[in-house]
Amino acid sequence: MLLGDICTRACAFCSVKTGKPTWQDADEAHRVAEAIVEMGLSFVVLTSVNRDDLADAGAGAFAESLRELRIRRPDMGVEFLTPDFRKVQSEAADLFTRTLSSLPSNARRDLIWGHNIETVPRLYREARKGAKYERSLRLLKIAAHLPTHLATVEAKSALMLGLGETRDEVIEVLRDLRAVGVQRLSLGQYLRPTLDNLPVARYLHPDEFTEYETIGRELGFTWVKAGPLVRSSYYAEEIQGISHAETDAA
Repeated sequence: MLLGDICTRACAFCSVKTGKPTWQDADEAHRVAEAIVEMGLSFVVLTSVNRDDLADAGAGAFAESLRELRIRRPDMGVEFLTPDFRKVQSEAADLFTRTLSSLPSNARRDLIWGHNIETVPRLYREARKGAKYERSLRLLKIAAHLPTHLATVEAKSALMLGLGETRDEVIEVLRDLRAVGVQRLSLGQYLRPTLDNLPVARYLHPDEFTEYETIGRELGFTWVKAGPLVRSSYYAEEIQGISHAETDAA
């Protein structure tokens, strides 16, 4: 996780600390890349807290970490799991594009850009304070349409189920995600991290996850993981022929 452990937002399902971040480390990307290479990983998921206090909302930390990683390991598999970048979505996309184009040709490999939609629009005010459903969809559309001549970039999203959503609402969200070009989808059971967070409204039966996976594939998602214990980075390394058995993930 980049950019410290204090988030500028207070999502009701999340137990990450909320407050005024103080994390400022110009050498973070270098140190992160060195640690990943030293651990011998071949695939990594880079995520962060929300940093609405920063002019670039933290996009620079992702871009620089990608550059540092690919310089050391051109074949490194990378997934971004980013915030919504609020007011600088286009700027973040431009930065990622410039970063990819600046890399040597052998390092312009596939990239997954994930951003979790989390829940259905009706529950956003309660569950995702500071976020907007339409804003998240807009970011995912941007992610799905980065210039493909640089590398294959796949957009990914995830939902937590059991917060009180209906089946029809979930299916409508899946349709919205496909409409903006999202290809990869994770669906898991919401589990309450602390008593201060939102309670679980319902535990879904495993058969319901199986049904949602089938619906997702019928809608055209090329990669779907659905199950009670699935999380957004579950089997994330399954991209462009990289198999779970052959790869370490972080």
